[in-house]
Amino acid sequence: MNLIKSTGTFSIFVIISRVLGYLRDVLIAIYLGSGPIADAFFVAFRIPSTFRRLFAEGSFNAAFVPSYSSELTKGKNKAKNFANDVFNFLMLGLLILVILVEILMPGFVFLIAPGFYEDQSKLELTTLLTRITFPFLLFISLASFFSAILNSHNKFGVAAAAPIILNFILILIIFLEKNSDDNLVIYLSYGVSIAGLIQLIFVYFFAKKYFFPKLNLKFKITKKIKIFFNKFLPGIFSSGVTQINILVGTIIASFQASAVSYLYYADRIYQINLAIAGIAIGTVILPSLSKYIKTKNREKINFIQNKSFELCLFLSLPASLALIVGSEQITSALFGYGAFDIISVKNSAEALFYFALGLPAFAIIKVFSTFLFARHNTKSPFYFSLISVIINISISILFFERIGFIIIPIATTISSWINAFLLFLKLSKNDYFNLKNILIISNLKIILVSIISTYLFYMFINFFEEYLAYNSELKLFTIISLVVITIIIYILISLLTKTFKYSDIKLKY
Repeated sequence: MNLIKSTGTFSIFVIISRVLGYLRDVLIAIYLGSGPIADAFFVAFRIPSTFRRLFAEGSFNAAFVPSYSSELTKGKNKAKNFANDVFNFLMLGLLILVILVEILMPGFVFLIAPGFYEDQSKLELTTLLTRITFPFLLFISLASFFSAILNSHNKFGVAAAAPIILNFILILIIFLEKNSDDNLVIYLSYGVSIAGLIQLIFVYFFAKKYFFPKLNLKFKITKKIKIFFNKFLPGIFSSGVTQINILVGTIIASFQASAVSYLYYADRIYQINLAIAGIAIGTVILPSLSKYIKTKNREKINFIQNKSFELCLFLSLPASLALIVGSEQITSALFGYGAFDIISVKNSAEALFYFALGLPAFAIIKVFSTFLFARHNTKSPFYFSLISVIINISISILFFERIGFIIIPIATTISSWINAFLLFLKLSKNDYFNLKNILIISNLKIILVSIISTYLFYMFINFFEEYLAYNSELKLFTIISLVVITIIIYILISLLTKTFKYSDIKLKY
């Protein structure tokens, strides 16, 4: 495996998906804005979106890949039998869950958006939209199962490309039904579930080369299946702690008008980098790291872990600093059109500022958790995530009335840094991960180069201030140009200072 090339392949598809996701969100911002209809849709969309991230971006991989890879070493038949038992159990469990939630949807909506009960029309619309979008959970979870099969065989491109389907379908619906007024959210909700089904078919088409499922409702819950789900259930919580914190924030924000929308747009911006700096790296290193841990190849283990942490910091830190200094200009350029007015821009930008402070922590959590997942340890990350969520909820509830929705990104950032620190302590205590001297020097170089690049970006923003104003027709072109120029400068300085070496691209891990 080549870490940078594999991460690059994964990241290219992620970037395409996120660019289409951005275009989708711009169109939603233009036609829905940040009012009650938008709030209702974003709550309904947040649930399948959160489950997609929980399943597809870490937790299922974390439990399945090490176990499946271990079975592969014993023979293909054993691996197939294990995978088939997991598939059948997952299929049955998800089907029952979806049916129950569909029946009990009003109560479910109360749990995820209790603030909406003050507005009956918003509540009814949210219940309807969530009923329509919820089958997406079944489809995307099964798609994640087949993605994990592919990832176990070091095939990462298909799983990374699959989310493009969702964004493409929603964009198509907006273009076709943009004049349908309030019915647009209904069509978008149906589009979510349809896209989930197509994603499942798409991923299965490529995974069937390695695994063909056999439906069997009389399957046995073997010891291996029990061990797998004992790892998987805590893994859902620990791997998706950032998404859980965001979901908690959505619940609390439902008590303030338009706050759900502000948080949604801020979340969409920083998620682009998180997908590359944390999720892509964690997904790519898991199969190889699991293999080397099983064979006790200490040299390879240290090499992969050190390089993945270095790459995580290299990608996340400059993005974090750039979002901090340019939060308002970036939000305005990306979403400040149509019904998304200047007040919406300022509120979303403020949320983005505080989310950006936690971006490196969000990415580090993904990478550090993978170090433990590869060792079949999902319980430690689970406990740390539980602490993180409790801290997040406590801070949010304690200060929400005084500060409003902005406490949610603040609480998420604080709790995430605590989570990252606890993971590091655990890894150090067990002698799983130690920062070598050369790595410390590399990280200091990354910090210095990031600060220099961010200062230049800040100067660019001030110099082109009039082109970045809310009413400027050139603001999107300007911000994209400045970001591209800054990235080029960052890479050039990194190469000159040997913070990043071209030879790293050819290294085999």
